[in-house]
Amino acid sequence: MKQTVLITGASRGIGRAIAEAFAKNGDQLVITCSKSASDLQELAIRLQALYAIDVLTSVGDISDYRYVTQLFKEVQNRFGGIDILINNAGISYVGLLTDMNIDDWNRIVGTNFTSVFSTSKLAIPYMLHKKAGKIINISSVWGNVGASCEVAYSACKGGINSFTKALAKELAPSNIQVNAIACGCIDTQMNACFSEEERAALAEEIPTGRFGTPEEVAELVLKLTDSSAYLTGQVITFDGGWT
Repeated sequence: MKQTVLITGASRGIGRAIAEAFAKNGDQLVITCSKSASDLQELAIRLQALYAIDVLTSVGDISDYRYVTQLFKEVQNRFGGIDILINNAGISYVGLLTDMNIDDWNRIVGTNFTSVFSTSKLAIPYMLHKKAGKIINISSVWGNVGASCEVAYSACKGGINSFTKALAKELAPSNIQVNAIACGCIDTQMNACFSEEERAALAEEIPTGRFGTPEEVAELVLKLTDSSAYLTGQVITFDGGWT
């Protein structure tokens, strides 16, 4: 049975790989991004052609509750609601906290954390009506242990981890599962700031000896959405044994 899957931050990296995985599964998609409209549209056209699925694209600021509200109106008109929500949108800031200004802070928190509140709040009523649903939040190992020079990012991901555990307890009686994946070093554009030497040194710290791939994260996401209803409230670390 086809399900409707909303994936935020889907124009590249992990989000794009997740969209591909669900498309192969035959599900209909809602994919968003903040700026890369041409990349998102190209992805939608390709997935529609390859897998004969329905894809709704949306470009906007996921940190803006008004935008998310409008997005869900479009989703309701097109599909009726969301069966699976994948909160993947995220941006980084690398630098000392003392060098960070309030606009930088609000931008990181809005995109990485407030968006998770907004999409979850608006997706839940439909899931409650069906007494079924899955919410998966893409988190980070920095949400578990913190990272120097990434205080805001770490704080958001730590917040997502607690949000996941708390919301799972609220929704478990309604057969809605909420889980998170705390990713380690995944080979995406977000890690393009590292030089080849830095990447090699970092890979040596990881027991598996390499970065993970977006496709591996997507495979885990797909498995979680097909897992037992008893699996909820978990933050699953996916880092090659690194932390």
